[in-house]
Amino acid sequence: VAVKDPTAVERANLLNMAKLSIKGLIESALSFGRTLDSDYPPLQQFFVVMEHCLKHGLKVRKSFLSYNKTIWGPLELVEKLYPEAEEIAASVRDLPGLKTPLGRARAWLRLALMQKKMADYLRCLIIQRDLLSEFYEYHALMMEEEGAVIVGLLVGLNVIDANLCVKGEDLDTQVGVIDFSMYLKSDDDIGCKERNVQIAAILDQKNYVEELNRQLNSTVNSLHARVDSLEKSNTKLIEELAIAKNNIIKLQEENHQLRSENTLILMKTQHHLEATKVDVEAELQTYKHSRQGLDDMYNEARRQLREESQLRQDMENELMVQVSMKHEIELAMKLLEKDIHEKQDTLIGLRQQLDEVKAINMEMYQKLQVTDDAMKEKNEIISRLEDKTNQINATMKQLEQRLQQAEKAQMEAENEDEKLKEEYVNKTEQLHREFSQKEKQLLQLETDLKIEREWRQTLEDGLQKEKETVSQLRIETQEIITLKKEFLKLQEKNRHLKAICQDQEAALQELASKLSESKMKIEDIKEANRVLQGQVWLKDKEATHCKLCETEFSLSKRKHHCRNCGEIFCNACSDNELPLPSSPKPVRVCDSCHAVLIQRCSFNVP
Repeated sequence: VAVKDPTAVERANLLNMAKLSIKGLIESALSFGRTLDSDYPPLQQFFVVMEHCLKHGLKVRKSFLSYNKTIWGPLELVEKLYPEAEEIAASVRDLPGLKTPLGRARAWLRLALMQKKMADYLRCLIIQRDLLSEFYEYHALMMEEEGAVIVGLLVGLNVIDANLCVKGEDLDTQVGVIDFSMYLKSDDDIGCKERNVQIAAILDQKNYVEELNRQLNSTVNSLHARVDSLEKSNTKLIEELAIAKNNIIKLQEENHQLRSENTLILMKTQHHLEATKVDVEAELQTYKHSRQGLDDMYNEARRQLREESQLRQDMENELMVQVSMKHEIELAMKLLEKDIHEKQDTLIGLRQQLDEVKAINMEMYQKLQVTDDAMKEKNEIISRLEDKTNQINATMKQLEQRLQQAEKAQMEAENEDEKLKEEYVNKTEQLHREFSQKEKQLLQLETDLKIEREWRQTLEDGLQKEKETVSQLRIETQEIITLKKEFLKLQEKNRHLKAICQDQEAALQELASKLSESKMKIEDIKEANRVLQGQVWLKDKEATHCKLCETEFSLSKRKHHCRNCGEIFCNACSDNELPLPSSPKPVRVCDSCHAVLIQRCSFNVP
């Protein structure tokens, strides 16, 4: 006879005991009532059998004081595998009366039965056999097929409703002994009818459970579809986040590049400033050496500046006088611009003449200060012009008020005309009615004359009365004619007022257009002055050929520089000349921007 494995025999016995306990619990619950308490004996025996099943093949763990062999370790794993079991584990840990791991495991089993999820929790444990191998031996019931069978049997317990009080019960000191007397029954005690009724009830419960499983499967499928859609949306969001991160990285790289370029520009500007400082120092030294020979030229330049300042004052006086005429203001502004260009030309000519010794930088700074003063004076002129524009705006407002008064008078006249028209219509209707009545009376009188001649005297009296009424009617018609004449006169007055209003509106429009033109020209002057401040001259060594004819500069072909656009022409190409009242000779003008050209020296003197 072959010898059987004792662990296999233990597993078979525990499986049979689990079948008997689950079957007896379901049958007794169906006969007793589906809600069970903690004192119900079959339920207590079920928990004892489950403890023995979970303890089978459990590894012994060493502790500091003794060896530990409890089922709380594998049950605690369910919390990590099945997220819904976190509530049970937390409530078990929070129970105040439990002190041992075995008591916590017993409380966990009772709570899982009340939730009707014991089979689901244990199924998660059986699937993860790698984790269970840390707690159980390889021949344990939970590691073999018997564990899966027990989990399948536990699904039937979902029919039962258990109402267990775990808080006040002493679960640490309970003795887990199986009572076999509950399962040893004779065949005579069991009646066929009761058995058939119980089997029918069990079948009904089974059908109910299958329908519940189908519904749960449908809900699980819907949840899986939602999870898939959420995963897709999550992947899309992750891709968008990666794209955004890449964009941020690119922007950071661009920022670094811009910063590096900024540092390079700063270095270049510093080098340029250092070079300009060196040039200025050299020019100062040369200026000190050649100061004595240039005093006469400096005095002449100073005298010219005084004359130009007097001319500027004259022009300002003319501007103050000619505020009423906008065209004259524009011409005066142009003349001022040309004078400024001439002054700058003279200053630049001095610089070109003194460029051989490079000593005119200090004079240029002084002249720039003078030009700044001139700009301040121009700003004062502009402020005065703005005051004039404010005065014009005030006059415009007065004209608008007059227009409103005229419109009100026009409206009143129209209302009076309408009233007169209504009165005239009413009077004419009354006259027509009276005429019709009189005609009827005349017809009656004619018939009366034909029929009764005796009443002739009475009729003559009536005719006299009618004549009197006719005379009155004639007087009324004459009054109506006079009213018509007055109405025509009012219409003529109305037309005259409308023509005056139109003329005033046209004058206001012309004033507004002139004011806008003057403001635009003032802004153009300001922009031109700003541009003049930022212009940079070409060096003599770089300017070797004319911009138009491309011929090389020499003594015969001198350089002429446009201070507005920065172009350089020879005296042969810059033939455009413009007469100015401030200068006796005509001034050469740029071909592109029509600004005054400045003569520059075409050769270097050592």
